[in-house]
Amino acid sequence: MWERPDCARCETGRGICRPNNSNSHEIMCLYQPQCKGGICKKRLIIGAVVLGILVLLATTATTIKVCHSSLLRREKEKESQLKVEKFLEDYKALKPLRYSYADIKKITNQFKTKLGEGGYGSVFKGFLPNGVPVAVKILLTSIGSNGEDFVNEVGTIGRIYHVNVVRLLGFCADGFKRALIYEFMPNESLAKFIFSVDGRSTLLGWDKLHNIAIGIARGIEYLHQGCDQRILHFDIKPHNVLLDDNFCPKISDFGLAKLCSKEQSIVSMTAARGTAGYIAPEVCSRNSGNVSYKSDVYSFGMLLLEMVGGRKNMDATVENTSQVYFPEWIYNRLYQEEELGLHIIEENDAIIARKLTIVALWCIQWYPVDRPSMKSVVQMLEGSMENLVMPPNPFTSAGPPNTHVALSDRRLGTNLTTIPEPNSEQEEV
Repeated sequence: MWERPDCARCETGRGICRPNNSNSHEIMCLYQPQCKGGICKKRLIIGAVVLGILVLLATTATTIKVCHSSLLRREKEKESQLKVEKFLEDYKALKPLRYSYADIKKITNQFKTKLGEGGYGSVFKGFLPNGVPVAVKILLTSIGSNGEDFVNEVGTIGRIYHVNVVRLLGFCADGFKRALIYEFMPNESLAKFIFSVDGRSTLLGWDKLHNIAIGIARGIEYLHQGCDQRILHFDIKPHNVLLDDNFCPKISDFGLAKLCSKEQSIVSMTAARGTAGYIAPEVCSRNSGNVSYKSDVYSFGMLLLEMVGGRKNMDATVENTSQVYFPEWIYNRLYQEEELGLHIIEENDAIIARKLTIVALWCIQWYPVDRPSMKSVVQMLEGSMENLVMPPNPFTSAGPPNTHVALSDRRLGTNLTTIPEPNSEQEEV
């Protein structure tokens, strides 16, 4: 109530009227400590000075932090550039040629014709001064990469000469602008032909698919056994297989590649690498085994099944739910000796389809020790159908891995000898 106490007098005296805590029906007057003239002014000045100092300190700290971050970023970029330059200095005695970024602009006619793009950057068509058509990949540079992908690509593919591996003709490392120049593949990637709307491109028959599969296998075998150091690709998939004008397959994109000695059977990795759907189980979980060259074998097997099916291995759009995961569906058809339900026209096509399927299922065995080497894969693809045996079910991952490849008694054809698989710890001849 206004009258008890006299709130007008209370507030005039710089007090505050408020309810009594002990009795909310009563009003009490609380007086604030008083200050007079100079004292109040002094307190205001001190408060303003303290506030100013706090604002100055906060601003200074923010500025220092921003400058420090910028300095660290510059140092990291400089370190990355020095690493790349040191690598290129050691590499300059070898081909391919080094180009400036101005040269890249001329080669691509100011990036006129774009062939494609991805997480790595963009690819443009161009022509070298001698008129040779090329594909120029402009790499995206990101802080923290340390130029690892660029060094991997140039350091591995740059010294490789094989009919089934794409040729690196040149590169650019002009400041932080980086590019790779490859031989031009007029038929683009394998994915263009196997992921068609009707499930089978009319341009690729089973004979051509068979030859492409053999070419890819030979290319991977060369990476594993034909170089001074074993090269593990870690990203074998249809998009990374390019086709020349004669449909000769060439393996490309070595940004995730890893080098190791041929005597080294196990590779250490800090993180999984590759593309979902093609990554071997052991790359994601060590419970499935150790990472080795057998990881590329698994990826090849998944690629081979997509070539056979003319579709992605995982496809939720199919009408029959049992066909959603194609590898398991086709294994069951093969095991039960049923027709594979593929686009077969001639009897020889059926034999090729069956051979590619069996080889692929051997390649995607759950445990690495159960998979053949790429040398054995090439032999199986080039050999007779009668030499092949039905693989174990690759989708039964329970239980310990086999010490040796467990061959099923269910043979397709006559009981001829199978291709021996060398011990994974030994060198293939």
